[in-house]
Amino acid sequence: MAKHGKRYRLAISEFNQDEAYSPGDAIALVKKMAGTKFDETVELHLRTNADPRHAEQMVRGVTTLPHGLGKPQRVLVFAQGDAARQATEAGADYVGDDDLIERIEGGWVEFDIAVATPDMMSRIGKLGRVLGRRGLMPNPRTGTVVQPQDVGKAVDEAKGGRVEFRTDRTAIIHCAIGKASFDEDKLVGNMAALMDAINQNRPTAIKGQFVQTAFLTSTMGPSVRLDVASTVGMTGA
Repeated sequence: MAKHGKRYRLAISEFNQDEAYSPGDAIALVKKMAGTKFDETVELHLRTNADPRHAEQMVRGVTTLPHGLGKPQRVLVFAQGDAARQATEAGADYVGDDDLIERIEGGWVEFDIAVATPDMMSRIGKLGRVLGRRGLMPNPRTGTVVQPQDVGKAVDEAKGGRVEFRTDRTAIIHCAIGKASFDEDKLVGNMAALMDAINQNRPTAIKGQFVQTAFLTSTMGPSVRLDVASTVGMTGA
């Protein structure tokens, strides 16, 4: 078992690990315990009762956090012609077609979000083995395959705090909600927007209590148990 450092052990001593905290109180604790020299990311982890073996129980969606993620998102766009021009004007970091495909085939994946127009999908399909396992493959369900006239909007959203969430093979959703340096109300707002989107994307095939346990943590800090009812009840309104 890995040994934790003095800062981590001190942080654990400042709260009750067995207590379930309200979202606001948990955020305050996580901020207090994020004491490293870099700005730690605050993450929400939800264990669901979805069965990952069944596709109809896969929880997957996308939303835009109202206060962003606190870090620049590197956006790549597969497009041609006017759509490529729109992407460039909207601030996409990388725009192209066959040139980008060739770079990625060579192992380059220095970007956070990939967007594509429908006409490019047949050409980038061969990148599935590279992009798919990293969660970077454009997909209509997550709003990253868009019509040419919507490319600029997609880039704006990607730059403005867009996050994708989905259950992993153990039925857990992991998602960042911002940085420890954010004001508490901004983290609460981001968390509410994320929970709202997750609730809206709950598959009808999942019966019973959807979220089993919920935890909040920072990159290097201990996990704080969340009260499930108040966490699931958050809305982005």
